[in-house]
Amino acid sequence: MKEVILKKAGETFLKLGFKSVTMDDIANELAISKKTIYKYFKNKADLVNEATIFTHNQVHKEVLKIYNLNHNAIQENFEVKKVFNGFIQNVDDSPLFQLQKYYPETYKRITSQELCMFKDCLLSNIQKGINEGLYRKNILIDQVTKFYFSLVMSVHDSNLYTYNKNNIHKLELNILEYHTRAIATEKGIKILEEQLQQYNN
Repeated sequence: MKEVILKKAGETFLKLGFKSVTMDDIANELAISKKTIYKYFKNKADLVNEATIFTHNQVHKEVLKIYNLNHNAIQENFEVKKVFNGFIQNVDDSPLFQLQKYYPETYKRITSQELCMFKDCLLSNIQKGINEGLYRKNILIDQVTKFYFSLVMSVHDSNLYTYNKNNIHKLELNILEYHTRAIATEKGIKILEEQLQQYNN
């Protein structure tokens, strides 16, 4: 039952936001009593923390599946983008921004975990792309990884962007294109443009 609650809570927080969702909402979504939720979680902050970690682990598993398939490096990044699209949707305010504002300790923990996951996956992707001739050989891999992570996280900063469900995925796609064009060879650019055309269709 605890895992069922975590899964539904994670989905609901990402769909409706961390601020507005109540314990009653989660209970109603699951057709259980609020008392049942409190058997497993002390309060909403505890549920937010565990549900966020649970969802992060789910995303990580799905991303690892992509990296185990036989995609080229550029296609791989587009497939990973689709995974994130599936998890974050329909909300009018950035889930990460809300997490940072209302649950800062959970935000710090999850962004630290996200950086580790992101760094490992991107290092692997860049090395793969270099081997395939899609990325330039003279890339400063560590710097490129940090640049890309900073750009991706900046999308969730309301001081920089007006976040809504209609533009978030477009912003992230623009960042992916920007990142890829910065490191790609001519061969890589051709594949990037093919992927962009497929994605937009």
